[in-house]
Amino acid sequence: MFCYQPPASVFKAAAEVLLLIHLSDSISSFYYFRFSLLLLNLEEYYFEQHTANYIFNKDEREKRQIRGSLKICSKSIIFEPDEINHPIIKIPLRDCIKIEGPDEEERNNPFAEGNLGNISILTNQAFLTKEQNIIAPFKTERGKTEYIFQLDVAGKVEDVVHTLHQLYRASCLDKLGDQAAMITAILQSRLARTPFDKNRFQSVSEKLHMECKAEMVTPLVTNPGHVCITDANLYFQPLNGYPKPVVQVTLHSVRRIYKRRHGLAPLGLEVFCTENDLCSDIYLKFYNTQDRDNVYFYVATYLENHVTEHTAESYMLQWQRGHISNYQYLLHLNNLADRSCNDLSQYPVFPWIIADYSSSELDLTKTETFRDLSKPVGALNKERLDRLLVRYREMPEPKFMFGSHYSSPGYVLFYLVRVAPEYMLCLQNGKFDHPDRMFNSIAETWKNCLDGATDFKELIPEFYENDSSFLLNNLKLDLGKTQGGKMVDNVELPPWASDADDFLKKSQEALESQYVSEHLNEWIDLVFGYKQKGNEAIAAQNVFHPLTYEGGVDLNRIMDPDERVALLTQILEFGQTPKQLFTIPHPRRIIPKSRKLSHASSRSPSMAESPVSPCEESFEDLTEESILLAWNNMTRLKLDGQYKIHKGEITGIAVRSGSRQSSIFTTSKDSTLRMFSTESKMLQRSVSFSNMALSCCLILPGDTTVVCSSWDNNVYFYSIAFGRQQDTLIGHDDAVSKICWHNDRLYSASWDSTVKVWSCTSTELGNRKHFELLAELEHDVSVNTINLNDAYTLLASGTKEGTISIWDVSTASVLHQIACHSGAVFDAAFSPDSRHLLSAGEDGFFKVIDVQTGMIISSVSTELPQRCFKWDGSTVLSGSQSGELFVWDIVGGKIVERISGHAGAVTSMWMNEQCSNIITGGEDKHIGFWKQQY
Repeated sequence: MFCYQPPASVFKAAAEVLLLIHLSDSISSFYYFRFSLLLLNLEEYYFEQHTANYIFNKDEREKRQIRGSLKICSKSIIFEPDEINHPIIKIPLRDCIKIEGPDEEERNNPFAEGNLGNISILTNQAFLTKEQNIIAPFKTERGKTEYIFQLDVAGKVEDVVHTLHQLYRASCLDKLGDQAAMITAILQSRLARTPFDKNRFQSVSEKLHMECKAEMVTPLVTNPGHVCITDANLYFQPLNGYPKPVVQVTLHSVRRIYKRRHGLAPLGLEVFCTENDLCSDIYLKFYNTQDRDNVYFYVATYLENHVTEHTAESYMLQWQRGHISNYQYLLHLNNLADRSCNDLSQYPVFPWIIADYSSSELDLTKTETFRDLSKPVGALNKERLDRLLVRYREMPEPKFMFGSHYSSPGYVLFYLVRVAPEYMLCLQNGKFDHPDRMFNSIAETWKNCLDGATDFKELIPEFYENDSSFLLNNLKLDLGKTQGGKMVDNVELPPWASDADDFLKKSQEALESQYVSEHLNEWIDLVFGYKQKGNEAIAAQNVFHPLTYEGGVDLNRIMDPDERVALLTQILEFGQTPKQLFTIPHPRRIIPKSRKLSHASSRSPSMAESPVSPCEESFEDLTEESILLAWNNMTRLKLDGQYKIHKGEITGIAVRSGSRQSSIFTTSKDSTLRMFSTESKMLQRSVSFSNMALSCCLILPGDTTVVCSSWDNNVYFYSIAFGRQQDTLIGHDDAVSKICWHNDRLYSASWDSTVKVWSCTSTELGNRKHFELLAELEHDVSVNTINLNDAYTLLASGTKEGTISIWDVSTASVLHQIACHSGAVFDAAFSPDSRHLLSAGEDGFFKVIDVQTGMIISSVSTELPQRCFKWDGSTVLSGSQSGELFVWDIVGGKIVERISGHAGAVTSMWMNEQCSNIITGGEDKHIGFWKQQY
């Protein structure tokens, strides 16, 4: 398998792909291999190479030859000497005056054998680089100079000269569009003549699925060739055999695959053999979307049985609940938004976090230490912003506030020049930037981003990783001298950093700090979210040039080839805005405020806001610990007993636990309420209120009254002490499907499309209740289920058509209405911290909703419908249509355990406050008692 390095060494990884060697920690090791595609111009292709000698006059009397290889490229001729002491020679074709091989007379002359392999090139200009194998700006040789190269195979000379003449004619065309068209025609002709070599298959038994033309993409470079996909491998065979004859990726090792934009066109495909790394194993650019989609189809079909596809929403849920770090979350969002370390115009973007680069100590407890994450870089300085806004208002359409982007190839290489000097030389035509414009100081760079008229750049992932080499001039590059006379060397660090490693360590701490965790969602809104474009972007002072946005221009509609080439160049060099991932406000991260409250155990907002003394062990702490322990052991449930107590499907379970003798009350479609003793294991009472099914039951505080809802439109109150019906609430026009109770208020859901809120107060006699309708929550269709959050401030309702509504209980107003399921909602419940709502539907899906925004942030297929469940915000215990109990890691979207239970669907579930005892009821008319095995 052909693999990249982790994202901390993205350019080392790119060098590995280009040079086919294993890199040590020192990037300098790869410079032994001097030729790379980075010696070519941008958008230039390397076609072929020939072993040859460079023949020159050492002085007027003595001729000398240097052994090496002659490389034919679409815009230049490159000679790479075998000896590293000699420079690589690059001759631009457009500067050539004459390209000749032996004439006919020489070819026919038997005494001219020594000249038959010669190619003579007369040029006005040539470039020399890597003399003594030192990375430095190109040296230019101007003036008419003749270069003679002698090919080892003389018979190749005529073909090589013919090719060079073709490419020379292309380079001399006046219009860039015509140049590109002619070179493309030559490239496609070569690709058509050299199909994929099937002898390169790993096994003779491999079955071919498809073959097509494509280009392998690495930073600043595209290398043309053939893609071949079989039932076992994905292959890429470069046209030029560089960096090796074939690149192979084993399908079995592939973990992720993404369609990519490349140059704003849907032509890219990136394949990863890792779960979390940002660097891919191969990035391909196809010549048409259909080929790209076909390759994606074959690989994705192979993967679909053993790889879970993650969405931005699923990563959001993991981040919110603390399962992944801020750094990991930003990497995933960059990846999903088409940002790739292989594409410098869409390189991963990270925020400036720290605003203090002058203090001797970095204090992460102070707000002023941090940058305001709610504003783009261009809006952090009010005076500069005011000037930009004046220009914006006077500007004709299309308007933009910032003339440069926050991420572009130039900005990426500005930060990485010390570890990727050849990339900078490639981007800037063989030169480094002016010393005063180099990345010389962290503090000065930050100051320029605040004050500079055209500098609005953000950071790159390397600032939050572990490899500090990009801050150090370990290669001893000559980067020039500033106007102040200072040599450009290592990056100057802020006073609070003792060295480069310490700077990165403290930057990482800042990124993962509480302040950033609480505000990172605001920056995500600007870069990946709803403030990225449109009116919200205008309001947030976050408007960039139209060409930077996805869909900002359709290159296929531009007929003029010159305009098309110029526009594409501008797009690639200016930078691109990430693909928009969110269209509504991004929710905040859940930050535990109290000791011992983990992501899996915070029970309510009020608890989370009460700090606990380090010397004190509160009752709540012990309760939380027992709850956490119970959920951690949920996979070890064991059936402790099962009893048939009804003649129909069980619909509700309530437990009277306050009395000395615990009793279980159950309702059923057989229309009865029954009481079962946990001590004697016997049925004690059976009560019938009508001849229609009962749908739900609960026990009121005090353990003296059971409330039941019925399909006959009524709610019944049953006195346990007197053993008789106490009250009847005739409250609805259709079946009552679910009831909840809190603080003398009854919440009843009905198939009449309403949820009603009742005040239930005892009369003077003390044994009857007075009912007053306080609110009516109207729906479009029948309501199937309701649930209150732990703080009793929110109510969730689910309908028979799959809609979930979240209501503010105090105002009886709907906060969100979400089309969630394609069938009925079976159950819905808030997480203990009220941040999320989980619903289970007839369509066989769990859906996780962010309560703050109403966004569906995770969708998990459950194979069969799950009829009921309990959860702690991360782990779910559900009762399935199959009769099994399932334990789910809902954040990871996977089944952790499946436990045999009932002979039919599990239709109801009860769990005690400590989450350690569970009772289930089923379609098989049985109740089951479950205990955890420690």
